[in-house]
Amino acid sequence: MKRLFRLSCLFCAFCLFFFSSCANKSQAEISRTDFVLGTVCSVTISSGGTEKTLDEAFTRLRQIDDTMSANKDGTEIAAINGAAGKKAVKVSADTFYVITKALEYARKTNGAFDPTIGPLVKLWNIGNEGAKVPPDKNIKAALALTDYRKVELNSDALTVRLPVAGMRLDLGAIAKGYAADEVVKILRAHRVKSAIVDLGGNIFVYGKKKDGSLWRVGIQNPYSERGEYIGLVTGSQMTVVTSGVYERYFIENGKRYHHILDTKTGFPEDNGLLSVSIVTESSIDADALSTSVFALGLDKGMQLVKSLKDVYAIFVDENDKVYLSPGTNKIFSITDPTFTLGE
Repeated sequence: MKRLFRLSCLFCAFCLFFFSSCANKSQAEISRTDFVLGTVCSVTISSGGTEKTLDEAFTRLRQIDDTMSANKDGTEIAAINGAAGKKAVKVSADTFYVITKALEYARKTNGAFDPTIGPLVKLWNIGNEGAKVPPDKNIKAALALTDYRKVELNSDALTVRLPVAGMRLDLGAIAKGYAADEVVKILRAHRVKSAIVDLGGNIFVYGKKKDGSLWRVGIQNPYSERGEYIGLVTGSQMTVVTSGVYERYFIENGKRYHHILDTKTGFPEDNGLLSVSIVTESSIDADALSTSVFALGLDKGMQLVKSLKDVYAIFVDENDKVYLSPGTNKIFSITDPTFTLGE
């Protein structure tokens, strides 16, 4: 039942939909869809590649899931969390790299993005059956365990230690981005010319379309659960990742509680934003940034994006205003007149 519930939420909630040309699909196109990384993942190859390419891609996705998930027994993250307050845990180079990147974004955002948010994530349990607002005392206890600065890394030994019992790492805001980049490496190794990687709404359009036209990726309407979009990102090879209040949530006493948690209050972020979409070349960065920028809010989030090279952001607020980082107007256009550009 829980699996069916998650699938239903994912189909309703994820915010990105790709748009190919109006031409008919080539007979050479191959595609595969599976439930991995806690979501519905698909890889579609329209030019180049074989079933072996798809085999390797999904084997890699399952490997990352079996290594980095905080919600499965036997993973490296589960081992780190289980050893919190006790000992350091040796991990693979993959896991060490992703944790290092997560801590990098934690420092950039002064903790607005924090991979030690695991106690809060587990407490709220948003996206699963039975989610409800936790007691204040439990939220305070979870907040006390959330502090990226306490994570101890040893790059020589590839070990990770959480020094306080009860601390928990959660890489849910960055691991899918890493996984998308790893699939792209496989596509490149197999000399794939054109493909779409969709990891539960984390989109990577790879290579060039067969007809020579640019890729178009739709940005989800935050009020819709049917895949309606507010506008289109148009460009060549790129990744587009969105974080929003509609992705995973529950409603209690008429109030919506979404899954992007404020590491200062312990409650879902309430800063007037409905969604943030990041467009760039690296999916691990886009994944971390979409959450980071949303958590920072419009002003501070915009400042962070402006400080980065070749990163574009699309903010949608609760007044149906759309704010674009510098240069984004060249690749994004609003198609739904309900939404207008903010100043």
